[in-house]
Amino acid sequence: MAYSNKYLRLLTIVLRVVLGAIFVYAGYAKLKDPWELFALGISSYQILPLGMVEIVARTLPWLEVAVGVLLASGVGLRISATVTTLLLVVFMALMIRAYVKGMEISCGCFGAGEVISWKTLLRDSTMLFASLFLTWVAFVRPRKTA
Repeated sequence: MAYSNKYLRLLTIVLRVVLGAIFVYAGYAKLKDPWELFALGISSYQILPLGMVEIVARTLPWLEVAVGVLLASGVGLRISATVTTLLLVVFMALMIRAYVKGMEISCGCFGAGEVISWKTLLRDSTMLFASLFLTWVAFVRPRKTA
């Protein structure tokens, strides 16, 4: 059993570092441009009122960076993995809705310009499964005590 635990631990580290880096990059890609560009992308989903679009456009990139750093570092894995999973569930639901409705809009994943396609859905689905796995591991493994 120790053999599989070693590889499970390695897989967990790799997944959380890669997923964390993706979230840091996604947040950074949105922060480097004016927030209004990201707001236009959010607005194109036609879900939120304009006041909420501004709040989400100004705060979501910072949340992505913070969650990405926590996830990659392994600090607070239960919280960071759970938040990552929840964000990815929401992102997937919104992208699937837009894709099914035939909306040719930017997914907003890494800034403007990437139209939702089966490729973006596949990529984000893979990230969601990785996040679900990390969340499961975070809650199944014993917590370290002082």
